[in-house]
Amino acid sequence: MLIDENRICEIIKARRPNSVALNGPVGLIAKIQDTAYNISEKFGIPAYIVGDTCWGSCDLNTHAADMLGVDILFNIGHTISREAFGEKVIMINAYDDISFDRVARKCASSLQKEHYKTLSLLTDSQHLNQLHNVKNIFEQYGYKVIIGKGKGQLNDGQVFGCEFYPAFGIREIVDAHIFLGQSRFHTISIAMSTEKPTYMLDPYFEEYFQINKEAEIVKKRAILSIYNALDARRIGIIIGLKDGQFAKIEALKLKKLFEDLGRNVQLIAMTNLDNEGIQNFKGIDAFVEVACPRIATDNHFDKPMLSVPQAFGLIKLIKNEPIEDLFKIHHWL
Repeated sequence: MLIDENRICEIIKARRPNSVALNGPVGLIAKIQDTAYNISEKFGIPAYIVGDTCWGSCDLNTHAADMLGVDILFNIGHTISREAFGEKVIMINAYDDISFDRVARKCASSLQKEHYKTLSLLTDSQHLNQLHNVKNIFEQYGYKVIIGKGKGQLNDGQVFGCEFYPAFGIREIVDAHIFLGQSRFHTISIAMSTEKPTYMLDPYFEEYFQINKEAEIVKKRAILSIYNALDARRIGIIIGLKDGQFAKIEALKLKKLFEDLGRNVQLIAMTNLDNEGIQNFKGIDAFVEVACPRIATDNHFDKPMLSVPQAFGLIKLIKNEPIEDLFKIHHWL
């Protein structure tokens, strides 16, 4: 993994901060340690590592930067279309230099038996720099390859675990999606939102997998949670307190919709949301979280825990309306 330390150094030279902080995904902590050490050695300033889990640009932990009193927070490894958030947060690229050539050729050759003509290429932050090389490989095998246009924070061909504009916008004109990277987290969401054959290219083991069966299990489990919440009379709506996960307006909107349907609603605010934490709240039959939609779909809770799309599905069920295509949208927030 290559962190763009040159850009970090350029910014420090230009802005001359008294101290900085660095955060990023857990898998990058060792590399971030090296970068922090290099900063302190070169510039003689404190370089703090924020060790809390950082899930993406929605989870920047600016509160930690404020508590530490640093002038700059470098968020590493979550490349987006924006270079900064406000004056303090700077997004720093970190690209994986592993080659996709072998697994791309293996996949391109094998999928010819499926008679796909048009493919979409997608990836996460770490592999954006390899999209066009892999595109050339698939084109050599006769496929038409499309890299969908980004929107909002997303670059062309980039997806989050909850946001998929480059995949969703071209779903009607492609036969299948190919995701570059070792991430079922991203690949499952692509399959669920587009309902197209979706493959994950793992460059580390040089293997590829179709993910749709796993995505169908996640979808069925998510729908079951909605039905389990159908008889709930008291609903707790949880507002996330992390950067990028604060959706108070959405929470108030849902509160009114549920109250109009005769449900009692209690508003809750939490930074970290897990099963142990919600057990502190008594008398609540089901929860809706308006923080990260993958919290509800990917984790175990003793009581029904719904994301925003699931919450709207519950509202439809209460009204005796169908809930088809629940997750077939470009953004799950």
